[in-house]
Amino acid sequence: MKEKCPCGSNLEASSCCISIIKGERPAATAEQLMRSRYTAFTLSNADYLIKTHHHSSRNIMDVLESVNYLKKADWQGLEIKKTKKGDKYSTSGKVEFIASYILDGQLERIHELSDFINEDGQWYYTKGVHF
Repeated sequence: MKEKCPCGSNLEASSCCISIIKGERPAATAEQLMRSRYTAFTLSNADYLIKTHHHSSRNIMDVLESVNYLKKADWQGLEIKKTKKGDKYSTSGKVEFIASYILDGQLERIHELSDFINEDGQWYYTKGVHF
């Protein structure tokens, strides 16, 4: 049986987020980028998280700090609450999500409204507001 993607899409990981993370294809939408970034967190893939964070708001040390902190997390799932714009024809989009994980025996959640921009067919995360 093929492994399901951590992003919760119910697709095989290799044909979902893993192919985006490996650079075999770009994320077509802001939501796909969000899902691939979640999967990258589950894999502690800092390189991908840095690469997909727009240079205008990227602080590499903050990204690395987050990845190092969350390396110990047991990721429980991703729930996409809603999206606004962010399709393949948009230049921007928003994705509201809840990512759940267990860290030090405690169930934690990241509830965020993330902003994305599309430049030349490539989606980038720019910033997020936590709830």
